[in-house]
This record gives sequence, structure tokens and C-alpha cells, in this order.
Amino acid sequence: MAEKPEDLNLPTSIVTKIIKDCLPNNCKVSKEANAAIAKAASVFVLYTTSSANAVAQKNKRKNISGQDVIAAMTEMEFDKFVKPLENSLALWKKTQQEKKNSAAKKKAEKEASSTKDSEAASTSSADKEKENDDDDCMVVDAEKEKEEKEES
Repeated sequence: MAEKPEDLNLPTSIVTKIIKDCLPNNCKVSKEANAAIAKAASVFVLYTTSSANAVAQKNKRKNISGQDVIAAMTEMEFDKFVKPLENSLALWKKTQQEKKNSAAKKKAEKEASSTKDSEAASTSSADKEKENDDDDCMVVDAEKEKEEKEES
């Protein structure tokens, strides 16, 4: 839990950015209005969280889900926001699934490439051993030729 009520406020810079993004460029917002909107947003977040927690507890759960937030919005009579929120939630879930699939694909590719690298390494070390054996044979052959010349 927060130690002071101010700890529950949203960062002013983030709220200011959201305000600027949704207003036309020629519209100015005073510092007082920024502070008021930031406080209102914080209160809204706390109220929504509390309502969603109540929905979760009614369903005998401790974790708040996206569906709990949607149900809370209906209970708070913010029906106007339910459909956009459901669309947003569906998009977020899709994005999360794509990230998960991408990470799994990268992991599989990495494992496949490391398997190929280890196979290549074992193949190349086998080739090196064969080359060393061939070099040893050449040395032995050269020594035999030398001995044969000395004997003749």
C-alpha cells in the first residue's frame, strides 16, 4: 500500500502527454487543469480497481482479470467504454500471443542452430583427426623412403 495519498497519483508528465495527444495543437491547457485531470485520472483508476476487485471477490478469486474490469465498468455505469475496452483487451491478448509465439520460434531456431553448430564442430574435429592421421602416414612414408634410400 502507498504510504502517502500523493503516492497514488499518476505521473503528471504521462497525464500531460495523454492530454496533448488528444487535443488539437492550438489548444492550451493550464497547469491547474493538468493537475486536476491527473487527480481525476488517479481517482478513476483507484475506483475502477476497487470495483474490479469487488467483482473478483464475488467470483471467489483474488486476481483481477480483464473481464473483471469490464464488468466493473458496467457496474460503475460506464457502459459507453465497455466495447472499446473489450476491443483493446482482445488486441492486447493477440499481441501478447504473437510475442509469445515469436519468442518460442526464436528459441527453437537458436536451439536448432546450436545443434547444427555442435554437429559441425564434431564433424570438423573428426575431419581434423583424419587429416592428422594422414599427416602421420605421410611422415611414416617419408621415413620409410629415406631408410630405403640409405639401404640402397
